[in-house]
Amino acid sequence: MRGFYIFIGALIIVTLACDGGTPTVPSTPQDSIFDSSQTAYGFFPSPPEVTLESVMQMYKDLGDHADVVLLQQNIPWEAFAQSAEVESGDITDIKNQHILAVQNSLEIIFVVDPLNGLNRREFLGLPSGWEASFANPDVRTAYKNYTLRVVREFHPRYLGLASEINTYADAHPEDFPTFLSLYNEVYDAVKAEAPQTQIFVTFQWEDLNNIFPQPNEGNRQKFDINWDQVEIFEPKLDLWAISSYPFVAFENASDIPPDYYTPLLSRTSKPVAVAEGGFASRDIDPFHGDPQDQVDYLNAIHTQIGERLNFWIYLLLTDFNMDSYEPLMRAQGQGDDDINTLGLFASVGLREFDGTPKPALDVWDGFRDGR
Repeated sequence: MRGFYIFIGALIIVTLACDGGTPTVPSTPQDSIFDSSQTAYGFFPSPPEVTLESVMQMYKDLGDHADVVLLQQNIPWEAFAQSAEVESGDITDIKNQHILAVQNSLEIIFVVDPLNGLNRREFLGLPSGWEASFANPDVRTAYKNYTLRVVREFHPRYLGLASEINTYADAHPEDFPTFLSLYNEVYDAVKAEAPQTQIFVTFQWEDLNNIFPQPNEGNRQKFDINWDQVEIFEPKLDLWAISSYPFVAFENASDIPPDYYTPLLSRTSKPVAVAEGGFASRDIDPFHGDPQDQVDYLNAIHTQIGERLNFWIYLLLTDFNMDSYEPLMRAQGQGDDDINTLGLFASVGLREFDGTPKPALDVWDGFRDGR
């Protein structure tokens, strides 16, 4: 399955919501959810529309239904190929999102993302002439510099160094070892500065389960989990994190096997997390979805692995408007394939576009409240 990342160009204008000048990163709250034994529940900060008003309202709404937001940021390659300490509008934008998060009692999980979230087989935003490979010295330098800048500016408790990396490994097995060497190098560099930071990459669960067999994977059968792609990161993997969108694999969420997620618990003694996922609430060709499917999906994760989750990120709180996102994506150079892929996720939210709760929202809130 292609991964997912909403290009939140709207958040660039969050700077308008601040007081001007260089924003100051708020301190971590004294009573952090991460210091408790509770699961931290959260969403991607993806506004229903590309407007400042939508962004501001989104953060207020997230404060009512979440403990954390997950910021999955792409790398400003050219700038950070020079230094970790460059002036960067991208860093300013993250600071402003950080301010909005703290104002609404939300903490942040960071993921540094070198790839296109709508197609994990390719990089995103590489400058013209750069080789699209983790062996490229410019790629490696920019990746490391940007990651260290995030660590120094925001002191994250949890830091992802790639998203759904197994899908890239499937598509580019020749380049995967060079990513792994870069990951190990950056892991050590982060730990040298911030040993308390918990580092991970995410793995796409449907792909890891061989739901959609890849040509280079031999005779692996469906549900034959490719643990090698996970365990090759050990011991430098502080928790095991997955993404899961089973509406691409099962017609109904009630078809999710009762042991679909449980292999995680027996394979590792480390904490686990769902770093991204969801189920559509309406049919979007070629996939099926309805409101009950969302309820069944949440119950499947909670029943099977909920007791071990350090954090659980559901993709969207509120459905988004493709008529608002599509012009922005085209202006950013995104093509029809990416736009159509994004549209598959427009109804994954736990609320309708107008804010009307779907049945699954009460289930989510119940889990979060311990009901």
